[in-house]
Amino acid sequence: MLTEVKNHTINENKTNSKKLYIQSYGCQMNFSDSEVVASILKKEGYDTTSNPNEASLILINTCSIREKAEQTVRRRISDFKKNKLENDDLIIGILGCMAERLKEKFLEQEKIVDLVIGPDAYRDLPKLIKQTKDGRKAVNVILSKEETYGDINPIRLNSNGVNAFASIMRGCDNMCSFCVVPFTRGRERSRDPKSILSEINNLNKSGFKEVTLLGQNVDSYFWFGGGAKKDFMKKKIDCEVVGFSDLLEKVAKQNPKMRIRFSTSNPQDMKDDVLKVISKYENLCNYIHLPVQSGSSKILELMNRGHTREWYLNRINAINKFIPECGISSDFITGFCNENEQDHKETLSLMEVVKYNFSYMFYYSERPNTLAQRKYDDNVPLNVKKRRLQEIIDLQQKHSLWRNQKKIEKKYQVLTEGISKKSDKKFYGRTSDNTVVVFNKKLTSIGDFVDIKIKDCTSATLIGEII
Repeated sequence: MLTEVKNHTINENKTNSKKLYIQSYGCQMNFSDSEVVASILKKEGYDTTSNPNEASLILINTCSIREKAEQTVRRRISDFKKNKLENDDLIIGILGCMAERLKEKFLEQEKIVDLVIGPDAYRDLPKLIKQTKDGRKAVNVILSKEETYGDINPIRLNSNGVNAFASIMRGCDNMCSFCVVPFTRGRERSRDPKSILSEINNLNKSGFKEVTLLGQNVDSYFWFGGGAKKDFMKKKIDCEVVGFSDLLEKVAKQNPKMRIRFSTSNPQDMKDDVLKVISKYENLCNYIHLPVQSGSSKILELMNRGHTREWYLNRINAINKFIPECGISSDFITGFCNENEQDHKETLSLMEVVKYNFSYMFYYSERPNTLAQRKYDDNVPLNVKKRRLQEIIDLQQKHSLWRNQKKIEKKYQVLTEGISKKSDKKFYGRTSDNTVVVFNKKLTSIGDFVDIKIKDCTSATLIGEII
């Protein structure tokens, strides 16, 4: 899934001399992984801090999905050179997808880095930290065939006490030609449904009102007792399996008062049984993020997406059939190899058919070692990429406004999530279809479900009043 790069820091605790500062970039899975890391290091005596200047351990959880994300991480590493000069004992570590992709090269390129740890090696952090304290650099980027952190109860970082993430699977088998995820996160392997249900049950007891089930491709969730999904398919193991629709139903039944979301879906793996389960349970949110990347079947084939334009629109029709008024968002990559003006027009025409609620939109940047980098020419000029991207953005803003205008004078249940950025007299929250709503506080508290009547909107936000 492509997302905007985001940062977060962690609440401060001054009761311990061992301080951890952790910063995350990229997708929701990275933020979820950082919570796992904080939990592992908490057992080693590390308390988290929002101030890197007082940290004895700085960790940066990285993203490799786009070149811009990697450049941002490198700039951030440079920011910590002063900290390193002022504190000889400071340990700086790189986590996540950049660590997996660059491995030992990172230690050579970034002289102040002490640790390089891939997404499946976080349990080894205590041992690796000890190694650096002994004066040695440490690298562990081995990918696992198992769900590595299923029994860890993550520390909820920067939590509002309302929303939480729960990882249900890791890796991806789809091998899109532009994507580094299969190389940085490995094969698909799913987490034991019992551990997922236990984690969500604990969140429910702790007062959380909404949980998002995370995976690179959640519709491909497949539990058969452990291991990579491809291994099961090869061996044709005879046992009971739990698919994504089964898991959704289990979660919904166990937690009827919690909202349940999920991300991200792959069009070729989304089956009707998932849509039927969503339509069956009110607490399963009416929102699906369904990345398409391009509206041209020619480009989709070059991208190795595993679906055509026609298949994708079939899935859109199925969503609208089973879940009327479902919120739908997407990802778009414009300017991919060999994309011409007709291909671009087909993307715009697909957008006109679907009219997404919102989308994540980027122009193509070549990623090392991917099929596209090895086999295709990145032959669309940058100025053309930027122009096409702007046309996609402009059309999406038009559709987002149109979608929101259709909600005016309608009533929605909204989960109150926090204080509005523009006014401390207002709260913001989201509808089931993932649209942000701003409204006056009145007697509402964060975490409350409230009924809101929509009075106005922008392309990004609904403006309402409590009924």
